[in-house]
Amino acid sequence: MASNSSKMLMIFMVFSYFMLTSANFYQNFDITWGDGRGQILNSGELLTLSLDKASGSGLQSKNEYLFGKIDMQLKLVPGNSAGTVTAYYLKSEGSAWDEIDFEFLGNLSGDPYTLHTNVFSQGKGGREQQFHLWFDPTADFHTYSILWNPQRIIFYVDGTPIREFKNSESVGVPYLKSQPMRIYSSLWNADDWATRGGLIKTDWSQAPFTASYRKYNAINACVWSSSSGTSSCNSNSDNSNSWLSEELDNTSQQRLNWVQKNYMIYDYCKDTKRFPQGLPAECAVNKSS
Repeated sequence: MASNSSKMLMIFMVFSYFMLTSANFYQNFDITWGDGRGQILNSGELLTLSLDKASGSGLQSKNEYLFGKIDMQLKLVPGNSAGTVTAYYLKSEGSAWDEIDFEFLGNLSGDPYTLHTNVFSQGKGGREQQFHLWFDPTADFHTYSILWNPQRIIFYVDGTPIREFKNSESVGVPYLKSQPMRIYSSLWNADDWATRGGLIKTDWSQAPFTASYRKYNAINACVWSSSSGTSSCNSNSDNSNSWLSEELDNTSQQRLNWVQKNYMIYDYCKDTKRFPQGLPAECAVNKSS
């Protein structure tokens, strides 16, 4: 039978693990703009961003990361959200920044949301892929994840891969491997372009528009220290960082193909009208199904 001290140690370890894996927005994020339109609730377990005619709102992570596997659950703006954009992304600083984007473009009631994804390397983006989701993202929370390691970036929705962007340095495309990034999210008005190219304007009688966040998880991520110029992964000698070499297995590749066949509505790597002189170099490496 375990001693009292052993039992106390086990309880402490379970409690510590729970604290590490449970999202606490007070500890992990700052609401950076919005004049009170962003709120942290339920003792740090829930965060909401709101938009009205005067302003939207936004947040950023306290930590910077250089590679990571990061999850966030979102419940998007319900009803007539046309003209609104909920952005959830990683971004570095500077004029030659790196960035990994989820952007959710609002809709008229009954129409599907558009999930817009993009990847910037050293300030160059224009790598858009867009999807319609296979569920209503306003009815409940769903998990949106980014795997970012030295070989690839994978976008996931509820554990299903929807996009893979591979390291294409072999064909001269800079990869996101040297600039630490923070996590950002914002809810803002973009009715000049977001819904049907700006044809549908925001209906402010529906305001305030609110998106909700919970269960943030960056346990599998390398926290960057700007003071020392190193990441938390440099000192880890165990096998807990297997995600640093993670890739899609056959089953995951089949799921990715299923999403892209049935729910992708735009792929820049298939837009020959946009690139009459030839598709971007990374498209040969990142072939879509």
